Amino acid sequence: MTNEIQKQYDRLEDVPSIMLRMKEVYAVPDRHIRYAATKVFSGTKMTEGSSVHSHGVKMLSLVEKLEDLKAGLNNDTYIDVILQSLPPSYDPFIVNYNMNGLEKSIHELINMMVQYEATTHKSEPAVLVREASTSKAKGKGARCWKRKKGKGTAVTATASTGGAPLAAPKGKGKGNVGGS
Repeated sequence: MTNEIQKQYDRLEDVPSIMLRMKEVYAVPDRHIRYAATKVFSGTKMTEGSSVHSHGVKMLSLVEKLEDLKAGLNNDTYIDVILQSLPPSYDPFIVNYNMNGLEKSIHELINMMVQYEATTHKSEPAVLVREASTSKAKGKGARCWKRKKGKGTAVTATASTGGAPLAAPKGKGKGNVGGS
């Protein structure tokens, strides 16, 4: 400490009074910290396609920080802000939550969001790309594959193909034109 600062605190008799005075002079008021934490909490939005679990954990840590700062918000307000932070793909979940009048803790809400994500946001069906080809049957089970010039066409795997990609026979066997 500089001499001037030290002289200010020489008048104080004990350590707790010195600490109290230093806190009054140098500490950032809790109101500013609480304001900043509330702003971050209410402004946090989950991006479409990101993990709802990691978003929930982030929101939970912000709730705990606000509770430590005695922000004075109740559980329903925290849940409302968390639900508002979800992307539009969670609108059915939000409607269901509000229509059923569920009273859940924040931990239970996060678990429900993770379950919703697991059941509704499954990966899109695989798109397979192959060259367009035509075939003519030459007797029972025989096929002749011809390749067309140009770009391939998109084909999705269906139950009839068993999810397996469609491909032309390889090699220069009888009936194959051009071979590969």
